[in-house]
Amino acid sequence: MPKLSAAWVIFFILIIAIFLRFNQLSSLPPGLYPDEAMNGNNASEAITTGEYKVFYPENNGREGLFINFQALLLKLIGKNEPWVLRLASAIVGTLTVLGVFLLTKELFTVRAGLLAAFFMATSFWHLLFSRIGFRAIAAPFFLAFALYFLLLALRRAREDKDFVWASLLGGIFFGLGFHTYIAYRIMPLLLLPFLFLRRSKRFYASLALFLIAAFIAGLPLGIYYLKHPADFMGRTTQGSVFSSSSAALDLGRNIAKTVGMFFVSGDYNPRHNLAGQPALFWPVALFFLTGIIIAVKKIFRRKQTPGDRNESFPYLLISAWLVLAVLPVVISNEGIPHALRSILMLPPAIILAAVGGLKLHDLIAKFLSSHWLSAIRVVFIVLFIFEAWSAYFILWANNPDTSGAFAANYVELGRTLNNIPATVPKYVIVEAGGVDVRGMPMPTQTTMFITDTFRPEKQKEKNIYYVLSKDENSIPNGALRFHLK
Repeated sequence: MPKLSAAWVIFFILIIAIFLRFNQLSSLPPGLYPDEAMNGNNASEAITTGEYKVFYPENNGREGLFINFQALLLKLIGKNEPWVLRLASAIVGTLTVLGVFLLTKELFTVRAGLLAAFFMATSFWHLLFSRIGFRAIAAPFFLAFALYFLLLALRRAREDKDFVWASLLGGIFFGLGFHTYIAYRIMPLLLLPFLFLRRSKRFYASLALFLIAAFIAGLPLGIYYLKHPADFMGRTTQGSVFSSSSAALDLGRNIAKTVGMFFVSGDYNPRHNLAGQPALFWPVALFFLTGIIIAVKKIFRRKQTPGDRNESFPYLLISAWLVLAVLPVVISNEGIPHALRSILMLPPAIILAAVGGLKLHDLIAKFLSSHWLSAIRVVFIVLFIFEAWSAYFILWANNPDTSGAFAANYVELGRTLNNIPATVPKYVIVEAGGVDVRGMPMPTQTTMFITDTFRPEKQKEKNIYYVLSKDENSIPNGALRFHLK
């Protein structure tokens, strides 16, 4: 039986990724979490006003790039539906699978790249956030492609080929990454391992072009932060481990919980995970542990010649990425382990798992015939696809806590309001608490998005109004009343 080319294999892996990320997107997840709805309302407002912002200050502040992408999709599709907001995540999540393949191929081998892409495509962790309208999903996407193009540029520079376009593309991706998620800000330190490579004039030229492009791409957000320094910190000072009376103890506990999330006990938030299950499927966790051992041996070998440094560089880079991605997670005392805040840890963990998985595969191959090995591969592929499918579409989708985690009742309220004629005055009495957004608690955002009544003129047009429970007496006689609890 002839072997499939790498191009066909990555094609099939991307088909798997697309199917898992787009299937039933109109109904899963159920509801619409207020944080997602806040993105949607800002996006809808940007469409109406034409003011696409680099930073949206409501809800503790969010970088604007992903929200503006959601706005583009809302404008194209013309429906205020949860799936439209999540479509942005599904697209970005699918492309991240390709980015992980390209990066891993450039660092290691094509085989490692294909395995890493397959692990990413079938990762419940990545699948879940590829179907939720949070901006954090874009951070791994931009970093994976940034590193791929930088590595490609450096290789082309060594081979005396044109490297300018790859350097500029890498820098653009790297700079745009700062427009995604606050945890990304630590990633400039990830460029330090490149100093371990053998350097030449072409190396420095390539790196300089990369840095210039990154600076230009990130400049609009930097200018905004210079004008609004309070927004730069956002929530980083809230619940910090350093504000605790037992900072060292809390930091150690957070590190242990974050490491443990890969192998023992993961995030218990039903919006982020399935009942505290480990972040990695158990075979991937085993491969990941093997990959860590291999990386440590490669990095800390006793004798390091210039050639050895180049050989250990891929392991150093991926290990540095993993360590840097851990830091923003463990310095917070909020909800550890936290799958969302840890999302930048996923690609390096997956890549190390691919390295470890190939090592174990090659060891097993020494003792098995090709027929048995082929049979194991087929079982392996089917098992991973089934596990991803069943974990998300059966176990998580039917978990009784899932709909509540996504405020499904607020969506139903919005649909009820949409079905009542605009001639009938409708008042929503807001009893739920939360961060204030233009005079109303955050939970109101979900119903506002579904009804497209975020702006006062829209509320007047559709005869839908929002009042706090303390102002219930101001509702005119004859108006329909609804409660948002």
